[in-house]
Parts: sequence; C-alpha cells; structure tokens
Amino acid sequence: MYQYTEFDRQFVHQRAAQFRDQLERWQKGRISEDEFRPLRLQNGWYVQRYAPMLRVAVPYGEVSSAQLRVLARIAREYDEPEAEVYKKALETQGALGTHKLPTHYAHFTTRQNVQYNWIPLAKSADVMELLASVDMHGIQTSGNCIRNITSDERAGVAVDEVADPRPYAEIMRQWSTLHPEFAFLPRKFKIAITGADEDRAATGWHDVGLKLLKNEAGELGFQVRVGGGMGRTPIIGTVLREFLPWYQIMNYLEAVIRVYNRYGRRDNIYKARIKILVKAEGQRYIDDVEEEYKQILEHDGAPHTISQAELDRVSASFVPPELANRIYQSPEETEAELRAQAADDVMFARWLQRNVAPHKNPLLRAVTLSFKRRLQAPGDASADQLDTAARLADRFSAGEARVTHDQNLLLPWVHAEDLHALWLAAREAGFASANVHLLTDMIACPGGDFCALANARSIPIAEAITERYQDLDELDDLGEIDLHISGCINSCGHHHSGHIGILGVDKDGKEWYQVTLGGSDGSALSGAAVPGKVVGPSFSAAEVPEVIEAVLGTYRDTRAIVDGRRETFIDTLKRVGIDPFKAAANGARFAKAEEVAA
Repeated sequence: MYQYTEFDRQFVHQRAAQFRDQLERWQKGRISEDEFRPLRLQNGWYVQRYAPMLRVAVPYGEVSSAQLRVLARIAREYDEPEAEVYKKALETQGALGTHKLPTHYAHFTTRQNVQYNWIPLAKSADVMELLASVDMHGIQTSGNCIRNITSDERAGVAVDEVADPRPYAEIMRQWSTLHPEFAFLPRKFKIAITGADEDRAATGWHDVGLKLLKNEAGELGFQVRVGGGMGRTPIIGTVLREFLPWYQIMNYLEAVIRVYNRYGRRDNIYKARIKILVKAEGQRYIDDVEEEYKQILEHDGAPHTISQAELDRVSASFVPPELANRIYQSPEETEAELRAQAADDVMFARWLQRNVAPHKNPLLRAVTLSFKRRLQAPGDASADQLDTAARLADRFSAGEARVTHDQNLLLPWVHAEDLHALWLAAREAGFASANVHLLTDMIACPGGDFCALANARSIPIAEAITERYQDLDELDDLGEIDLHISGCINSCGHHHSGHIGILGVDKDGKEWYQVTLGGSDGSALSGAAVPGKVVGPSFSAAEVPEVIEAVLGTYRDTRAIVDGRRETFIDTLKRVGIDPFKAAANGARFAKAEEVAA
C-alpha cells in the first residue's frame, strides 16, 4: 500500500493542529458558528440528527492493520455521546420502533470511507491527532470539493487488471487536496478510477469515471466519463474521451472541472451537480472542455502533464508487502488440498466460492471478510471487530486490508495455503458468512436513525430482510443479487444501481419505501450501468419484506436454464421485463392491505 512521505506526514499533522486551533477559538466564542461550520466540514465533521458525524478518508480503500487499530481505539474511547444526547435519541427513535442505537462503532461506506456517529465535537481535535498518528485524516470528506477518490478494491492484485490505478489515484489525491481553484465548487465532486476489465468501482455513476485501457497500438490511456451521479436525477456519465494518453489525464481533469466551476448552477442546489450541467449543455459542454484543454496545453504549458519520472516516483511509494518466508507448495498441490478440505466441509466450500477471488500471483488470493450479518447494520464494525480485523490482516495479509464499495473488508495478500486457517479464524470472529454478492450482502446507508437528511430509516429494513433470508441454501438458490437501500434521495445507499433498490420517502410525516428494479453498477454480472425502474407507489415498512419475497418468487418461477446454469436474477429481469415483477410487488401490497383491513 502507499507509504506516506515525510511531506505527506507533516501536512496531515499540520492540518490536525490547525483544526485544534479552530476548534478552541470556536469554543471560546472567538469565531462564530457560521465561521466554524466550513472549517469543520473541510475536516470531515458534520452535525447530524443527534450528534456529530466524522467521516475519515480512506483513499482508494487501502487501510493498514495499524490504522485499523487506531480506528478501533477511536470507536472504543470516543464514539460515545453525552448522556442527555443519547437519551433524547433513544426516546425519539424508539417512538418510531428503533430500540438499539449502537455506540463505539465505525461504519464502512460505499465511498470506501469510515464514519463515526457519536463523537462529541469537544473531543474532535483529539481524534484528528490520533488519525494523523497513522497517516489518516478527514480532509475533504465533506463540502463542495473533490472528495475521496475511490477505486477497485482489488487494485494492484486483480487478474483482469490492465494497469494498477492506485498511482494515478494518488497523483489525483495530491493534486486535488486543498486545490485553491476547486475548494468551493458548485457542489461536491466525486472521482472513481479502475484499471481492470471489469468495473468494480461503479465509474459510470461518478462525476468523473476513469477506466485504464490500451488502444490498438498497445498504448496506455484512459476512457473518461463525466457527469454521472445518483440523487434526484440518476444519470450515467457521458464518455468525453474514449482514449486519452495516461500522461495527460491531470490536464484534462483540470479542464473538466474548470468548465464545471465556471458554469455550474450555484443558484440552485438541486441543479448544481455536474451531471445537470452535462445533461443540459450536451455537446456544448464537451466542446468547452476540449477548448479549455487546448488552452491548458498550448498556452499554459501543460503544467499537469505526468512525467514518467513522476509516475515512477509515486508508483515506488506503493511498496509491495514482504510476504513471510516459507516453503511453498505448487499451485496444483494447493488446489488439490483445498478441494479435499472443501469436500469435507460444505461451509468452507461455499466460502471459497463466494468470498475468495483469484490473484495476479497464483500463490495468493484476495479474500473478503463479510460485514453483513444478523443484528448489525451493513458495514458496521465494533471496536473489538476492528481490532480482530487488524489481527487477521497481520496474520494473513501482510498487515493490509481494503474497504470495499460493498461495505466489506478485503484482505489482498492471502497465501492460498492459508485459506482454511483464515476461514477458521474469520468464522470465529463472525466475518466468514459466505454471502458475498448474495441477497444479504446488501448495501445500506445509516438512514433516519442517524442522518439528518434521511426521510426514513434504512437499518430496520435491512434487518428485516436479513432475518428473513438466513438459509444459505435459499440464498445460493437465489444467486447473485444486488440489494441497495437508501434512506433518502441523496442515494448514499446507491439504491438506483441495485438489481433491487429501496428508497425511503416521507409521506405525511410517515416512513414509506419506493422500490426500483433492474439497476446496474456496471459490473460484469449486472451489465452496463443503468438506473432501476420504479415498480409503483411506495410501500409501508411492514410491506417491504413481503414485496421482496414476491419479487424473488417471480424470479424463481420465471428463470430459465442457460448453458446448463440457472439464469441470474438480473438476466431474468432483462429477459422477461419488469411487468411480472411489478405485478407481484403490487400484489404483495394489496394482500398486506387486506390483512390489515381484516
């Protein structure tokens, strides 16, 4: 993973010291609330429904075991609200049916960040110093700026990788951090980058989505998409360049964001995202970007051109791990041993199938630790669980893990010979559920239990569905399904891209849920990125599990066998169309209404 330079380290420590000074001046009344607000936001500190929320940046998802231990310490020692704050939260949410609001937890997000929900602002400077001690921070995880740059969690190890995207992501991080021209954009700005054939970073859904590829001459470059995003208006990014030489990517990004900064709708927050500008202006926006790019090259001297020496410098900071010295079996011997172990234990066999991915090094594997289980919100990790994850990373993955887009943790450097031992250790820790990419491996935001923007709670819906589908045989039979839940139209749970999407809405002060079907994040399973279609009027919370069951029942009844294999949910939906599923969903609604009336 990336090794901070002394400059990087000093920068983060200075930022932490600046924040402490700003906090103390605010506490003493020397700066106003309005003056302090942008300062805390620029360091990742929101004020949510009941308490502050801290968002910690995890650039392109990489996190070390040392960092996990500090994240655990923050959860254990700082993620606890004042007694009166917590009492009010429990009373208010309890009236809605929520009887558990966990403290001393961290939460993995779809942007590969880590969040805390209860840290008092009075302790925020102490937390920032702790983060800086392990090269972490919250810089630009909030505000109208370029946010944390995300990537494929298998970056650098994926077998389908054209080129490692991490050095480019790091160059972009350094360029964008505290960029004087782009610190106050019309709206927040998100970049995702992948270097693999399969898009595991949902690049089509980002303000800028970048895909490394090679042209017919074998030269490396980027496909550049601009103007993707979710929210009220789900839009897939427009391809501005099918191929841009890799060394020009920073100059081109400068042009893309300059044009947005100049013309973005600052007069209307709902129309301020770059997706609205690209959609409204179409070719004129593209032409303006190309003209700005030309000016940067010809008149500004192409100042952000990446030299080979600079790429080499940054690439050298991604130090490969020192794997333990050992006498290796041949890959063939290891595979034979794994097959024998799997034959003896069906649960281990399922885990190998669902949670273990191939690696560039045939002696290694990439392994997902599942943070989706009963009685815990998707992506939540207690202080003890974070410490346990750190121990597993040290023992099995050279001290490194990755936060995934799906709110899990991935261990990227696992010896194939150690898979059975890792499975046993992960099972004991509660991380070995063989549900990766299955229905219960759902994405969900914290929703109305924590977020001030949410219209409805997400966590109870996730819990109800998870509770209903605990049978692994049934989950395996249903196959791979992306279920995504958002508590509001801001779409932090990426409901638009779910095969099944659930969106919390407010109707006369009560929680209701809109269901969409057929969304895609752009992965090989799902096909080209596309937003799901709404199946009808919204459903009550009690109806949602019934609706999901009716939709899945329709899939079971209509799926086909293709080339000897069961058709996936998304392929069945594409083949037969949405109408049978929509009818089933609405049938569940009517049946439930009749039961209530009776």
